[in-house]
Order: sequence, then structure tokens, then C-alpha cells
Amino acid sequence: MDTTNDTPRHIAIIMDGNGRWANARGLPRGEGHRAGAESVREAVETCRQLGVEYLTLYAFSSENWSRPKNEIDSLMKLLERFLRDKLPEMLKQNVRLHAIGNLSMLPVNCRKEIDKAIEKTRDNTGLNLILALSYGSREEITDAARALATKAAAGEIDPADIDNEMFANHLYTAGIPDPDLLVRTSGELRISNFLLWQISYSEIVISPKNWPDFRNADLRAAVDEYARRHRRFGAV
Repeated sequence: MDTTNDTPRHIAIIMDGNGRWANARGLPRGEGHRAGAESVREAVETCRQLGVEYLTLYAFSSENWSRPKNEIDSLMKLLERFLRDKLPEMLKQNVRLHAIGNLSMLPVNCRKEIDKAIEKTRDNTGLNLILALSYGSREEITDAARALATKAAAGEIDPADIDNEMFANHLYTAGIPDPDLLVRTSGELRISNFLLWQISYSEIVISPKNWPDFRNADLRAAVDEYARRHRRFGAV
């Protein structure tokens, strides 16, 4: 494991470009998602090699529910198969799985596979793999505000005591450190409602490659770029 002080503790990735990758090859969009699954495997392995503690992957956004039903069905089946097939590998590699988002929206079979993988890997102490599923950051922030308002109305907390730390502890990512590095593939220059609170001071690296073409060397290049930067956190 080649860890250094310049290695980000937490990397978050917006995995964009599966559809464009497939379209460029005259293939159905589902083939792009299937090809992207191999990039997920490589990202996990690269993070393990580098000693990254947390890897968050934007796998399915709350806005993605508006896509055609056949594409959604294909994605959900791919997710089920990925979790089922990769569970033995996660156990062998000491990877612990987490999931964030409005998981109640997912099909029952998907939720069963997620719950199974989370439970089976609960005691693993290596890389924390966090899948953002049916996830939207505005919804997450709204949910946190609602939870705090409910507690305040019930007299459980004093509104005057609400600070950044308390608010963060009501987000889906409570207990998980904020990302040091945010990577987006496919060359798009937007955040797409992903971890808006958590990436306030993250370094951002944009790759022109579509997600299925983003592999070990590309993630290592993003980490090298991160290591060259001086993080100021708002200071001069």
C-alpha cells in the first residue's frame, strides 16, 4: 500500500459518460453502464492500493428516475448483479460497503442485495465504499433541516445551538469525513446536485474521459494532481 501524506483520505467521483461512451460505439446505453462497472472495480482497487480510506461513487441520482423505464430497469438489475457478484471480492479485500440516498425508492430486490452486502461487510476495516443511490444533495440538506426543525419543535434541541457540526451530523454522510478530492469524468463542468455541503473545500479534478474509459492510471493522475495543490480552506 503506497500511502503518502499527499494521498486524499476521501475521494468522491461523479461517474459520468456511460451513455455517451455507448452512443459513440453505436451500442445501447445499457452497454455503457455495463462497461462502467469495470471502471468501478478498478477505482476500488486503486483506492485500496493508494491507502484511500473512503471512496464515494455517484451511482444513481434522484433525477435519474426520470430516465426511460427500460434504462432504469437495466441499471437496477446491473446494480443487483454487481453487488451479488462483488460481495465475495469485497469480503476478501476487506472493503466495507455503505449506501446513502433515498434508498426506499429502490426496487425491493436491489435493497435486499444492498442490505446483505452492508451487513456482510460491516466488520471490515479497509476501504469504505459508499454508493450514492437515489441520491440528491438538495433533498439530503432538506431532510437534515427537517429533522433538526422537528427536534427543535419537540424541545429536544435549542435552535440557537444548531451549528455546522450538528447540521453535518444529520446528513446522510454523518460520521464520514468530507471528500478531499472530487473527480468528475466526461469533461462536464458541473456538480449535478452531489454532496453540495460536503465538497465545500474539496479539490476538483475534471477528466475528459467517459467513465468506462477512466481506469487505474487516470485515477492515479487525479491523485497526483491533488498532491500538487496547496489546500487553503478559505485562507490566503
